[in-house]
Amino acid sequence: MKLRLCSLLAIVLLSACSALGPKLETPRLSLISASLVSADVFSQQFNVRVHVANPNDRELPIKGIDYQLFLEGDSFAEGVSNAPFVIPALGEKEFDLSLRTNFVSSIGRLMSRLGTGNRNQVRYELTGKVFVDIPMVRAIPFAASGTVNLTLQK
Repeated sequence: MKLRLCSLLAIVLLSACSALGPKLETPRLSLISASLVSADVFSQQFNVRVHVANPNDRELPIKGIDYQLFLEGDSFAEGVSNAPFVIPALGEKEFDLSLRTNFVSSIGRLMSRLGTGNRNQVRYELTGKVFVDIPMVRAIPFAASGTVNLTLQK
């Protein structure tokens, strides 16, 4: 009987703690641009500019991001970024992700899908989670999709 009572009390206390945590809406992310910085047979380096909007009435101190990027439906890059920044309450921020990929076949498929014309708009999906520096909240998952202009830097 005592064990049941202790278990029930532990469950109630854990529920109360999670109810006390802040209720946060998911930040809205979108890609602004993706530029191929350098490429060789073994790897390609991209600079991806990301826009993030904070729909919350409190600032979001971001510690890092865990992400997966799909271009034209193919898994293109995944990784983590530990560059901290703060998104103001009800505000917006832009930041850069430096991506390095060694998916020679992925870049080849991407270029063949873009064709030989002047098409440089690419469909993307960006999923992952942002790690925040807020008590009782570890990470906030996100998913974004749209099109982005892919360019080759000179």
